[in-house]
Amino acid sequence: MAWSTRELAQLAGTTVRAVRHYHDVGLLEEPRRRANGYKQYRVAHLVRLLRIKRLADLGFTLPQIAELGDADRHPREALRTLDSHLARDLDRVQRARVEVRQILQQATPTDLPPALAARIRDAGLSDTDRALLIVLTRVLDLAVVTDFVDALVALPPSAAETAFDQLPADADDATRQGLAIRLLPGSRALPVMLLRLWSATTGLSVAAARTVDQAMRDLYNPAQLDVLRRIGLLLHSRPDPLTAWLVANTTGDATIAAATAIAVCRPATAK
Repeated sequence: MAWSTRELAQLAGTTVRAVRHYHDVGLLEEPRRRANGYKQYRVAHLVRLLRIKRLADLGFTLPQIAELGDADRHPREALRTLDSHLARDLDRVQRARVEVRQILQQATPTDLPPALAARIRDAGLSDTDRALLIVLTRVLDLAVVTDFVDALVALPPSAAETAFDQLPADADDATRQGLAIRLLPGSRALPVMLLRLWSATTGLSVAAARTVDQAMRDLYNPAQLDVLRRIGLLLHSRPDPLTAWLVANTTGDATIAAATAIAVCRPATAK
């Protein structure tokens, strides 16, 4: 009795494509062919194919199955290793399910951690500010970003914040300077609020600072970055050593803008 490729696949509960792939990667030996060129699979092929499928269903990769071969019918150490991997995968899946349930219950977006997304759900942040916030979650501890968001949400919206969000790239010099003066006392504008976040940390790594710098360059237009630079210059004219140090030790408009944001919103204890 011999089976065709299709018959073998049906007996093993797999597909013809899978059988052919196992041949290609060397997991399943090619059978003899009839005179007409059709393959003739025997019991040994079926047994081997069932073993491959069983191991794959358990979670072994094809390279791992190849290493196991047929010699060891009970690969104890490999099974123990696989069990450890499955336990980690199970923990990950369980955590993901918890987050999915939170997202469904709170009707929050999926681009931010649930706890953070819930905090800003009604904050009215612009898409640009949301994008910057997402970047911050990748370079700073989530607890730090969460505290930062709590401080931001606690501030009332302002006309200056709206004006900053809507500032066109070709805004004239008088408009930029006037907005800088309006934002100077403190604002909920997220790039300005970055000061509070930055001053609460011991400092960003070079890579993290570069990431934030690039994000600001990509997300905010030249006029907005210039407004932040102007705020930095206004602060620099004050007798404020920390602000002076920040402006003096940064380069590039975007980096100065970030440093300016730090200077505008740092906690009172840093003054």
